[in-house]
Amino acid sequence: GKNPNKGEKLNPAAARRNGEARGVLGLPPPTAMAPALAAAPPPPPRPLLSSSPLLTTHRIPRRRRRFSPTTHLDAAATARATRAADPVEALTATSYPAYDRLLPCPSKDDPPRIEHLVAREDEVAGDFISRSLNLPPLYVADLIRFGAVYYALVAPQPPPYAAPEHVRIFREVTEPSLLRQRASIKGKTVREAQKTFRVTDPSQHLEAGTYLRVHVHPKRFPRCYEIDWKSRVVATTDDFVVLNKPAATSVGGATDNIEESCVVFTSRALGLESPLMTTHQIDNCSEGCVVLSKTKEFCSVFHGLIREKQVKKVYLALTTEPVSPGIITHYMRPLNRAPRLVSEDHIERWHLCQMEILDCKKVPWPKPLITKVHKVDNCGWPKQEAAYECKINLMTGKTHQIRAQLAAIGAPIVGDSAYMTGVIAAMANPSINPYGRASLNYNNEEEKAAAVEAWVACHGKEPKSVIGLQASEISWDYEGEHHYYKAGVPWWRQDAVESDLV
Repeated sequence: GKNPNKGEKLNPAAARRNGEARGVLGLPPPTAMAPALAAAPPPPPRPLLSSSPLLTTHRIPRRRRRFSPTTHLDAAATARATRAADPVEALTATSYPAYDRLLPCPSKDDPPRIEHLVAREDEVAGDFISRSLNLPPLYVADLIRFGAVYYALVAPQPPPYAAPEHVRIFREVTEPSLLRQRASIKGKTVREAQKTFRVTDPSQHLEAGTYLRVHVHPKRFPRCYEIDWKSRVVATTDDFVVLNKPAATSVGGATDNIEESCVVFTSRALGLESPLMTTHQIDNCSEGCVVLSKTKEFCSVFHGLIREKQVKKVYLALTTEPVSPGIITHYMRPLNRAPRLVSEDHIERWHLCQMEILDCKKVPWPKPLITKVHKVDNCGWPKQEAAYECKINLMTGKTHQIRAQLAAIGAPIVGDSAYMTGVIAAMANPSINPYGRASLNYNNEEEKAAAVEAWVACHGKEPKSVIGLQASEISWDYEGEHHYYKAGVPWWRQDAVESDLV
């Protein structure tokens, strides 16, 4: 007999804007499996069979395929093109692409690709994803290990730009009469049932109606494999580790990659039995001191110290123009996406941003050999004879705060492609910044909104390597003891031979 296809794709290859830190989808932080799924015993694994066509409701027989354990995923694009031509007949002509796991890490990311699926019957996660997306089983297993696969008991509301097919499937699988039959969501609100959690095991059981979001091409961090991590440890105690974080790495990982992170690689380098935990963040493109906790108890303690403003952070920033000492105040737009826009004028519900420039001294522009080693993007800045090293006391801690504030006063950070391009545009046309001193008067809110979007478009992509920003010092007092730690020499003062790239 024939086994019917059990899955339908909700939205084909949803694209993300490059450089937005992978936060476009507004995902919650990783958490444990929902009890309803965790308690359900997984059915015995079945043989992995061929993929079903995507975005169709055809009932197609599964056919056994032979899997090659040896190469990469790029052949999936060819398989998708074949299916697009004839989604039913393509199954007989394609098999899983050969595959050699997710390592070694590529130097460049594959194009963003997110797939949305709903299980029509009880399934095993790895089997279902592999079959539905025509992905090698080993690749799916690695995606799950990387934290790139999420599930929800009930499919979330489609975005306004969703395809009609997406909306149709959503309505089918969230029909109230179907939801009332599902024991796993009894007692939950729809919003609670739509919360996403990471799939943690390829053999995880999926109840019929479960939604999956698969990040097929996770964001990669190749520099993790180039660092001598032990040499970056500033201090280690029974409760925490202070790391001099290298640039072009993530403290705790990305939405779709929790494997290539500072916490994972530092834990391995120190031979720790339990992985370290993040207590605070600095940007991927920044370097410097971060505190990683060994225990949940210290995590809670340090978060409390941050909330009470008991943790002092001093930064070094390499700017393109001199900055006068004193306190700089802006207000940041409360929108969780880059670029972060700031205004000198108070705007209701915008976040207060303050930093104090303690010192600013003229220094040579980084040598070509250094910028080449660290892959610094100069973004076409017109003057590259001298730079300025600013010592900054961070008084409030908003995302991209130092970068956005320095750009707003015309002194962007060296290498900051996200904000420097906006400054260059404002130098040519000062009125282009709707929140700047030379902004125009707008006749209505529509004109203002259009101006804001035009200003956002002037900004560049998030840097993939290093910028001139170091979390130089961190200190706090706890239980009568003063803790003070300092990072090493910033990259722009190093000779190429001092680099910790291995």
